[in-house]
Amino acid sequence: MMSLPRRRAWRGFTLIELLVAIVAMSMVALLSWRALDGMTRTQDATQARADDLLRLQAALGQWVADLDAAIDTGEVDALDFNGQVLRITRRDSGETGLDSRGIRVVAWARQGSAQGGQWMRWQSGLLVRRDELARAWQRAAEWGRGSVPSQTGGTSTDSAIALVGIDQWQIFYHRGETWGNPLSSVGREEGALGGVAGTGSNLPNGVRLELVLAQRDGLNGGIVRDWVRPTLEAGR
Repeated sequence: MMSLPRRRAWRGFTLIELLVAIVAMSMVALLSWRALDGMTRTQDATQARADDLLRLQAALGQWVADLDAAIDTGEVDALDFNGQVLRITRRDSGETGLDSRGIRVVAWARQGSAQGGQWMRWQSGLLVRRDELARAWQRAAEWGRGSVPSQTGGTSTDSAIALVGIDQWQIFYHRGETWGNPLSSVGREEGALGGVAGTGSNLPNGVRLELVLAQRDGLNGGIVRDWVRPTLEAGR
């Protein structure tokens, strides 16, 4: 007589085993999420730092370009710093050897509160007349003091942009054989640099920029950037 095969006894999971498995999977999911979140935060911080660095490099590049393009108009100083704002008369960036579109007045200053200062650049529209230059020069000074520049003749093509957050900034001029305060009269005597004090021809041999970046931003610390005048006459 043949016997029937025995049925296998199937045993399911107990409630405790299910709870342990759920807890284990939850822990794995939590650890995975934290790892992914950490990677995302690191990537975002790295990208933000890279963007800040590119913005700073672009600002310093524009600073050098403005100084390189400084031009003596014979009307105002090509470079003027009053302790708050640096004003520059410069050739237009679109000027070529065959086409002179005019000049611009640009200004650099730190604006904002003590806790939230920004290094900013102001630029006038294209200027082709002496009266336009005089008014733009005055508007640049007003903007540097933090006031709204007065507009004459209706609309204006002036523009300003915030570049990087800074806590402090300083400027030094190289005259003669040393760096000094731009407001100092040393080295500005008549004939000291081949020009007359108070005229645009009395450009310094170099300009030193010192920035203290804001601690709140991704980049911080101090930066020193020296600019040397591209063309120096013999004996200066």
